[in-house]
Amino acid sequence: MNFLILNGNPPGKGKKIDEYIERLAGAIKNARHDVEVLILRDMKINPCLGCFDCWVKTPGLCSIKDDAREVAKNYIASDHVIFCSPLIMGFVSSLLKNAMDRNLPLIHPHLEDLDGEIHHKKRYDKYPVISFLLEKESCTDDEDMAIATEIFRRQAINVRTTLGFVRLTQSPVEEVLRAIDVH
Repeated sequence: MNFLILNGNPPGKGKKIDEYIERLAGAIKNARHDVEVLILRDMKINPCLGCFDCWVKTPGLCSIKDDAREVAKNYIASDHVIFCSPLIMGFVSSLLKNAMDRNLPLIHPHLEDLDGEIHHKKRYDKYPVISFLLEKESCTDDEDMAIATEIFRRQAINVRTTLGFVRLTQSPVEEVLRAIDVH
C-alpha cells in the first residue's frame, strides 16, 4: 500500500506531533509499505482563490503554481492519506485546512445525487481512504472530538472516499497501525 502523511503542524507548535509522525512513518515502512511524509510548513501552499479554474480552464489541475500540485498528485496516487495536525481552537491547523481545500480539483464540478444528498461527481476511479491523527488541546473534550469527527466524516463524503479513523496522538503508534491494518 502507498501511504501519504500530511504533517500540518505549524511552526512554533512543538515537536511532539512531529516525533509521533516519524515513529508512525517508520512503523508503516517496517510493515513493508511505502510512505511519504509531506511537512506542510516547509511547503508553499497558497489559499484556494475560489476561481474554479481547476474545473473550467485547467480541469483537474489547480491554476495556482505552488506546492499544492505536488500534494494533490501524491494524494490521488495514495491508497491511504493521514492528515495530521494539532487541534487549534477545536479544528486542524490552517496549514492542513488549506491543503485540504486545495484538493478541490480532484473532484468533478458536475453534481449527482448520492444517498439523497447532492455531491460532486468523481473525477477519478480510485480515491484514497482518509484518516486524521490529532494532537489535542488542553481543553479538548469528547464533544469537541465528536464535532471534529463528524466534520471529517462529511469531508470524506465530499471528496468521494471513506473515513478510516480519527485518533489522538495520545494513542500508541501500534493502535494507529491496527486502525490502518497494515500488518
